[in-house]
Amino acid sequence: MNTPHQVAIIGAGMAGLACAQALQAQGIRSLIFEKSRGPSGRMSTRRTDQWQCDHGAQYFTVRDAVFQAEVARWQAAGLAAPWHGNITILPAHSGAGRHTQPVTRYVGVPHMTSPAHALYAGLDHTDQSTVQSIRHDRGQWHITTAEHGLHPAGFDALVLAIPAPQAARLLATQDSPVAGLPAQAVMRGCWTLMLQYVAPVRMDFDAAFVNQGPISWLARNSSKPGRSGQECWVVQASPTWSEAHLGQEAAWVTTQLLEAAALLGLPAPVSSTAHRWRYADTENALSVQFGWDADKALGLCGDWLNGGRVEGAWTSGHALGTQVAAALRRKAAG
Repeated sequence: MNTPHQVAIIGAGMAGLACAQALQAQGIRSLIFEKSRGPSGRMSTRRTDQWQCDHGAQYFTVRDAVFQAEVARWQAAGLAAPWHGNITILPAHSGAGRHTQPVTRYVGVPHMTSPAHALYAGLDHTDQSTVQSIRHDRGQWHITTAEHGLHPAGFDALVLAIPAPQAARLLATQDSPVAGLPAQAVMRGCWTLMLQYVAPVRMDFDAAFVNQGPISWLARNSSKPGRSGQECWVVQASPTWSEAHLGQEAAWVTTQLLEAAALLGLPAPVSSTAHRWRYADTENALSVQFGWDADKALGLCGDWLNGGRVEGAWTSGHALGTQVAAALRRKAAG
């Protein structure tokens, strides 16, 4: 007979995966509920037969020693590699031509999603399961999804590894000291363009931080290690511009961002694809590493906590998983 799942994790982004990984290392089974068809959250890659483009997180850095060890494992498995792109700052008055400070930037290989997919393959999960409600009753958490209704089993602990506004909605009916935590995080949207070309584009850089106009970042996706297919560039709008135009049609957004990209020297593409991230980043990510309600065995983790970014998401989830494992062991010991 299979050991029952003890922990439910909502969300298969980097935080949720790290949490499940930490639990698994302690011999505790979890079940991940993911609303999409697969994992990775904003460490995403759009792919067709002709091209691929990282349209979410562009890279990640490493400072934490535990995360450094994890990234080393990804590298050893061929899932990640340093990106030595020529990165600059635009426009001229903010330091055009001046390169950013030396820092090792990593990317997933051959796609940004590669580390997440590798982690996901070794974990129990249910895809296309949009959690509509959660209920705590007699020491157990019960999950109801839009696609499958009430999950037949209860769970000893629950982890929400989703954007803060989504967590806030699920926690609205919960009497818990962590229920108000998501409201403290202000998450912002981002419009992203994926631009395809039939030949390499001649620019003086592989990527640039842009400090003027609607664009905040543009990069030659093809300059990243392990990439294949046609030349592809990604253009990301600034948080301020994106928030102001989240409700606009994709065609209008595409026109505006292509005009701004042309002013930076990027030629017109042969085709383009727009994507709107409703919750792309956090204006000021909370410094607390994770949220934990010991009485109800309810946890929160994600990149809106622990300082933000990919590293912050992973370390938030890993630390929470360690906390949950310790709590369940204490409970089992009586």
